[in-house]
Parts: sequence; C-alpha cells; structure tokens
Amino acid sequence: MAVDYTVIVVYLAGMLAMGWWGMRRARSKSEFLVAGRRLGPAMYSGTMAAIVLGGASTIGGVGLGYRYGLSGAWMVFTIGLGLLALSVFFSARIARLKVYTVSEMLDLRYGGRAGVVSGIVMWAYTLMLAVTSTIAYATIFDVLFDMNRTLAIVLGGSIVVAYSTLGGMWSITLTDMVQFVVKTIGVLLLLLPVAVVKAGGFSEMKAKLPTSYFDPLGIGGETIFTYVLIYTFGMLIGQDIWQRVFTARSDRTARWGGTVAGTYCLAYALAGAVIGTAAKVLYPRLGSPDDAFATIVKAELPVGVRGLVLAAALAAVMSTSSGALIACATVANNDIWSRLRGIAKKPSEDHDEVAGNRAFVLIMGVAVIGTAIALNNVVEALTVAYNLLVGGLLVPILGGLLWKRGTAQGALASVLVGGLAVIGLMAGYGILAGEPVYYGLLASLAAYVAVSLATRPTDETVLATWRERLAGRTPELASEPAPAHQ
Repeated sequence: MAVDYTVIVVYLAGMLAMGWWGMRRARSKSEFLVAGRRLGPAMYSGTMAAIVLGGASTIGGVGLGYRYGLSGAWMVFTIGLGLLALSVFFSARIARLKVYTVSEMLDLRYGGRAGVVSGIVMWAYTLMLAVTSTIAYATIFDVLFDMNRTLAIVLGGSIVVAYSTLGGMWSITLTDMVQFVVKTIGVLLLLLPVAVVKAGGFSEMKAKLPTSYFDPLGIGGETIFTYVLIYTFGMLIGQDIWQRVFTARSDRTARWGGTVAGTYCLAYALAGAVIGTAAKVLYPRLGSPDDAFATIVKAELPVGVRGLVLAAALAAVMSTSSGALIACATVANNDIWSRLRGIAKKPSEDHDEVAGNRAFVLIMGVAVIGTAIALNNVVEALTVAYNLLVGGLLVPILGGLLWKRGTAQGALASVLVGGLAVIGLMAGYGILAGEPVYYGLLASLAAYVAVSLATRPTDETVLATWRERLAGRTPELASEPAPAHQ
C-alpha cells in the first residue's frame, strides 16, 4: 500500500497548496465568496460537476447499484436532471441578480422581509450537506489506513476547512477543478471498465443476477418520484449550487457550462450503478451496500491505480464538503448574523468583510466536524437536509421567479408552514419516508398562494427594481465593490 499512500498524501498536500495560492487572490468579498464572478466555461463546468457529485453520489451511487442494479442510477440521475433544468431555465437570471445568497434574492423580490427565516432554513440545509460529506471521510480513510472513525473525520475535515478558510471560493474552485479531473479518471476511466471486466462482462452479469437488476425502473416508481422531488428540485434552489452560478462570468457561461455539467452527471450516474452491479456479482454478501465501492477498489485494482481511485473518492467527498461549507458560512454570516446584529453592509469595510467571512468558514467548519463525529447515518442526514430545503424554500423561491402576485407575507408563511410541516411529518412518518416532503411541499404551496392572495400585492417599486436586476440593467449590490485589480 506504500504507493497508494504516496498518491493520497501528495493529493492532500496539493489541496492545501492550492488553498494557500487561493488566499493570495481572495482580497475582496466578491473574490472570496464567488471567485470574482469571473469563471469561464471550462472551469465553471468542472467545478459545478464537482460540487454536485459528492460522496453520496459516488459511494452512495455505487451502493444503490449494488442493491438495485442499473436503476440505482436514479438518485444521481435526478441530480443531473435538476442541474440541467437550473442551467437551461434559471441560471442566466440568477447570475444577473449579482447577489451572494438565496435569501438576498428573496429580499430583492419580496421587499426585504424574508431573509432571516429563509436564511435559517438554508443554513440548516448547507450544514447537514457538509456533515454528510464529512462523515464519508471515515469510509475512505478506513480503507486506506485502517483509521479510527473520529480521527478520519477530523483529518479529512481539517484539510477541507483549511483550504476553504484560506482562499474561499478561489481555493475551492481550484481544488474542485483538480478533483473533477481526478474523479473522471479514477471512476469513469479506471474503475468502471475494470469492474465490468472483473465481473465477466455484461453477459456474465446478466446471467448471475436477477432480471430486476437490469430493469430501468426496478428501484420503484415511488422512489424515483421522491428522488425527483428532493434532488431535482433541490438542485434548483440550494445555496451551494446558486453560489456556483454566481461565479460565472456571463449568462452564456452559466447556461451552457451548467448544461455540460448536468450531462456529465447523467453519465456519472450510470457509471456508479454499473460499478455497483459488478460489485454484486463479485461480492454478493457484503454487510452493507455502501461498502461496495471501497471493497471493489481494495480487492480488484492494482497498486497505484487503487490509490488514484481512492483519491477520486476523496475528491468527490471534498468537492461537495467544501462547497457546502462555504455556502453554510456565507448564509450564517450574511443572512443571519449580520441581520440579527442589524449591521448594514458598507463597501468601505470590504477588507473586514473578507476577514469576517473567513472567520465564519472556520467556525462553521469546526461545527461541521463536531456534528459529523456525533452522527453516523449519512442517508438520514442528507434526507433531513433536502426535506427542509425543498419543503421550506422551493415554493417561495420558484414562486418569486415565476409568479408576480406572490408577496413577502406569502413567502414567509410558505417557509414557516412548509418547514414545520416537514419536521413534524418526519417525526411521525420517519426520516426516510416520502410523506414528509410530499405533504410538506403541498402545505408550503397552499400557504404561499392563500396568504399572497389575501395580502396586498408587492409594491410596484420593489417589482420594478427586481425586473431591472433580472434583466442585468442595474449595478451590483452596494456591498460588492470591484476587486482592487480591476
């Protein structure tokens, strides 16, 4: 394993080095939080694909393939569909808003009265998303070094927190681009063909497994519908995804770069399911489906290649973890802490804003590591995150983009009713049940429409400013001064 260890150590050291390099570029709030809004198509596509395809998509996607066969691709497939929908229908408008958070978008649309509550819901989502990725370090480091779970979480989490704190979005963008390349090579070009060959090819796989493993709908229609509600719609409204859209240098970059990333996700989904299906042939009695990825890597790949593929798994986990971490810190600082303290954003304090956001990344990083140590079930944590996001925020966000009659009171009622309904229903039906997000979303929609129609329409001045911003005809927020070198 010495060669494998060397590959991993060099990879991790490279992540830290890029964090240090990114620190030299992150000299304004815009540079630190959204990479100066200057990413071109290639880098934008790679980093967007990297953030949406994390540990759940890689380790979890292979696990679903192990359990259900090719239909196990549906979870990651719906993530790709959501990214495609976001890119084609909404990304250009989102990029033109020139904001930093989803809550700022809600304030612009509804007149400044939905920020704190929506910020709390979004903060809970991004925190749990970061936690699920951090928990996944334990699986990878256990395979690599036979390491204690807590130590593995602390080690992996500390590296992500370090480079994210140093350079913000610039460091995360650079590391994500490397991670995108590493996991493309490791998962698609190395592990996928090796797994199929070791399993005897598709003809042998079909001979040894039940026919349900090759049924595209074998996982079940209700499960697919739930995935669409949670992941496809979740992609449309998550702060971690929007913050990447904000990094695009133009509308065209956001639309076409995101479309390429979404298409890549579809291919990645199918690859994970095929790898999991091959693992079922090779190791039919694993204790847990989530062990399939690590098992097939450890047993079937040669020295060196094994290290690269495990680095690919680390890349998948780190990309989502770092993106969720900076999103969590951005929301905590800009949407919650600053508003609760009543601090007006002042351009003259840009340097202090960078320091403040950097401090929040560090604080949230420590909180994520601590929460990950306390929790153990990745699927449950991820389900809680997406249920809160979709049940609480989908309706007011899409309503604001698509329905002129929606009001601030309707948006606030929608967030509160939807969020509380989801929490209550998860307590009653169970965290993994589909009913919480079904009924929570319906309750949120009913509250939004009813309260909006019962209250005074949004002031025309607010709507006029909103339309100007959507059209890209107004300057960026006063809180976003131009970087010093521009």
